Amino acid sequence: MGERTTATTAPYTVGTAPFRPGDEPVFAKGFTEQPGDLGMPDPIKATADDTMAHAKGLVRVLDDAGNASGEWDPQLDEDSLKLGLEYMLRLRVFDDRMIKMQRTGKLSFYMRSFGEEAVAIAQTMALETQDWLFPSYRQPGAQFVRGRDMVSMICHCIGNTEDNVRGRQMPVHYTWKEGRFISISSPVGTQFSQAVGVAMASAYKGLDEVCITWLGDGTSAQGDYHYGLNFASTFKAPVILNVVNNQWAISTHKNLATGGRTFAERGLAYDIPSFRVDGNDFLALYSVTKWARKRAAAGLGATHIEVYTYRAGAHSSSDDPSAYRPQNEHELWPGGDPIDRLKQHMEKIGIWDSNQHDALIQKIDDEVMTAYKKACEFGDLANGPYPPASTIFTEVYEEVPWHIQEQREELGK
Repeated sequence: MGERTTATTAPYTVGTAPFRPGDEPVFAKGFTEQPGDLGMPDPIKATADDTMAHAKGLVRVLDDAGNASGEWDPQLDEDSLKLGLEYMLRLRVFDDRMIKMQRTGKLSFYMRSFGEEAVAIAQTMALETQDWLFPSYRQPGAQFVRGRDMVSMICHCIGNTEDNVRGRQMPVHYTWKEGRFISISSPVGTQFSQAVGVAMASAYKGLDEVCITWLGDGTSAQGDYHYGLNFASTFKAPVILNVVNNQWAISTHKNLATGGRTFAERGLAYDIPSFRVDGNDFLALYSVTKWARKRAAAGLGATHIEVYTYRAGAHSSSDDPSAYRPQNEHELWPGGDPIDRLKQHMEKIGIWDSNQHDALIQKIDDEVMTAYKKACEFGDLANGPYPPASTIFTEVYEEVPWHIQEQREELGK
């Protein structure tokens, strides 16, 4: 017998981040994909195969100079553009104030949407008010679009007597029945299957309701993501499935969640039209979501979207991103900042200027501080009062089971 030989291979690394602390991030100055590169297929006639180029490329409307062009330009009117900018600024100012309050002990925990403000806001503006929202924890801006009061949001974060979920959820894990904003789930990913299930129920009832849901690039490596895609494909559910690729899970790079192909391309295997969209381009996000909503409402099923963006801030108030990525990495992201990009576009077309911008920021900041002071009238984190213990037995069951009633009586409530 001949000698047994062993082949030698180069070291294999899994999920390596392109840059680590101490490195100098080197991104391209801008995306190579340009507005106009990808046309808009007919949402009623399009098949998954018709979106192969869209899943591999990048749908954009705004170029690096702030000009809007191409078939995906939604041609929004002046009022809609101003409203979108205001919602994004409101979320950023709100987040900044809340994280400062967390740092001074007035909140226990917080998560910002820094750099991702366009995602939920542009997409929710493209929907109808009867549509259901199944968010992850970086889509609180959808509540502003639906009209939720900031006092109510802050009461939840503090956990006082006016917390609408009576302390049953962590801070910033909002839920709001009136706005069809379903509770954020800490076991990330569950919302994908839930959104598909509600969409199937709406279709069964013949209702004009579409569901939209979001999860992160890291979460897309979990089974819930694939369960949702499979059921959405099989049952033609009227649902919009978003993977927000913000480059980082808690501390692992997106390379650990995908084998190198785009996240959008995964949807093609389930025969679902799929798009990769510039997530810092407000107009592109609005347009693709409007396309998906029209298709779903026509009974043609799901659309799968990769929202290509960057988490500019920490994962949460418990996270220190300098431990796993360069501190200035977000400043060099070629997609820029979503607020700055929409502001630049509005200045280009002559409907906005720096004075208006600064005045709006000041106005919003005053509103946030007023809302916080009002929320504290119902109790604060340090001193209470908090929801009474008896609330653990209420607002869960329509008819309280006997064993729960026994426990309530033992508590004396």
